[in-house]
Amino acid sequence: MTYTLIHNTGCGSSRKGLALLEEAGVKVTIRKYTTEAGRLNVDEIRDLARKMGNVSPRVFLREKDAVKIGLPDTATDDEVFAAMAENPKLIQRPIGIHGDKAVLGRPNERLLDIL
Repeated sequence: MTYTLIHNTGCGSSRKGLALLEEAGVKVTIRKYTTEAGRLNVDEIRDLARKMGNVSPRVFLREKDAVKIGLPDTATDDEVFAAMAENPKLIQRPIGIHGDKAVLGRPNERLLDIL
């Protein structure tokens, strides 16, 4: 089964998460979600929330970036999902996906929890 890492090469936490997985011998497929080719659509972001246990997208929302773009605290989950698809940097990283489970790697050791 493939382990996919939602990854931003410019993020230190994301790089550390990738290194942790590689040190553990995990074969990782990297998805650079901030690039046009790797961008997540609304349905994929909803699927991440489902795989995390049907959580609100606010669980993996970068709050400081949400403030920068003017996303209100009162935004509905649907509005947050749409904002994340439009502005990928709103998605907290790294996120690990393995089978039907996903986890936010904060702290990075959590990435190993879904193996």
